[in-house]
Amino acid sequence: MRGLTGGGSVRTRSGVQAVGTALAVPTALALLVSGCGAGGTGARDEGPAHADSVAGAAAATPSAAPSKTPENVNAVALLKDDPKVAPEVKRDLKPCVADEYPVDVSYGNLTGGSADDIVVNVLTCGDAVGVGSYVYREHDGSYKNVFKAEEPPVYAEIDRGDLVVTKQVYERGDPVSSPSGEHVITYRWASGRFTEKYRTHNDYGKVAGDSATPVPAS
Repeated sequence: MRGLTGGGSVRTRSGVQAVGTALAVPTALALLVSGCGAGGTGARDEGPAHADSVAGAAAATPSAAPSKTPENVNAVALLKDDPKVAPEVKRDLKPCVADEYPVDVSYGNLTGGSADDIVVNVLTCGDAVGVGSYVYREHDGSYKNVFKAEEPPVYAEIDRGDLVVTKQVYERGDPVSSPSGEHVITYRWASGRFTEKYRTHNDYGKVAGDSATPVPAS
């Protein structure tokens, strides 16, 4: 989920989708050949397809065209040129190794636009703590900042069309690697902005520091 992104390249899910499609085609063909060569009637056992069922299947197909995935978007340049990004985040946004920046980038349809929105998370190099999360929406050929969260540790993700932001909670004495819990906040796009819809809190167990629980006497 988290990783380093170069200044001129970002990760997309299109490669995974392409592999899934390539595997699905030969599998479907193999099933068809197996059904025809088994001595039975194969697909014809269910009878001929009716016109009304075919029409129903066609009607169930979404008519809206999917959003286009942006190409050649330099997430680092997007952040550095954005006046809404805090100066300290820009100042600390430096390569960790060579030209690899501590930036995670995701694409998805969050705002219903004609192009996928861009979710950018800025992390620290050493322990990958999220210091800033941003959402950019395409508008007239450029990208506009429509959401930001800069209270570390923070991380934003796309979940079934919603924006989910996780904020880890530390109590006094907690090391950076072991927060006490987290707030999980779900935002949804409405009326030109993101509004909070749900909020949950999770407490992390301290298994390593707990002593064994004695077995009750019978």
